[in-house]
Amino acid sequence: MDTHEILEKVRAKDMTVEEAEGYFRRKPFVDMGYARLDTHREIRSGFPEVVFCSGKADEHLLDIYETLYKENGEVFGTRASEAQYELVRGRIPEITYDPVSHILKAEKEGKRRRGKIAVCTAGTADIPVAEEAAQAAEYFGGRVERIYDVGVSGLHRLLASLEAIQSANCIVAAAGMEGALASVIGGLVDKPVIAVPTSVGYGANFKGLSALLTMINSCANGIAVVNIDNGYGAGYIAAQINRLGVRHDEQPNE
Repeated sequence: MDTHEILEKVRAKDMTVEEAEGYFRRKPFVDMGYARLDTHREIRSGFPEVVFCSGKADEHLLDIYETLYKENGEVFGTRASEAQYELVRGRIPEITYDPVSHILKAEKEGKRRRGKIAVCTAGTADIPVAEEAAQAAEYFGGRVERIYDVGVSGLHRLLASLEAIQSANCIVAAAGMEGALASVIGGLVDKPVIAVPTSVGYGANFKGLSALLTMINSCANGIAVVNIDNGYGAGYIAAQINRLGVRHDEQPNE
């Protein structure tokens, strides 16, 4: 829970002042021996800790998911497998799994999503990375518009969605091959562009390295680049930028 949620519970008499005081006084992490879960991260940053599922031992993953779910009422993990989904579902029936993005999550019902984030891909092969970004941004409270398969080999497809892209608080551009999509978008918008190089491409793509180099050498302004296939990182940053945009829109007119 974040600070605002705790105070709202106190005001609604769903939590006593003593319970709230105890929550803030407790140790800011849960020491599980093999992991130290940062249970106060949402209080500090506004977003709770997320689980990187790949490579975790089954029992560790189960206990981490169960602990975070009990703590926050929801839990979000990336790079999960079908087998891990079946494993976690045994303890958390509410858990859902997306085989495209490999997201393993349970979310609070009725979550409010605000602002606007445009998530774009050059091709359909980039969608798994883009979906990791989109679902992360949605989990952190952003409203996402997906604009897929608008790569530079058919620029008219991108221009047909330009109004939707320009109206977003920020844009995520996921592209493999030569990775030119971020530069094109960057020259058409007045908002930040988060470029995500993907490992999609033939041999000289070097598993995303060519797209990464294109993006970090872009002559377009306002482009920031995350690591190869790091959709989650892009979605997180997009959620932070979007949150600033929402706060700006909510300021009273002077």
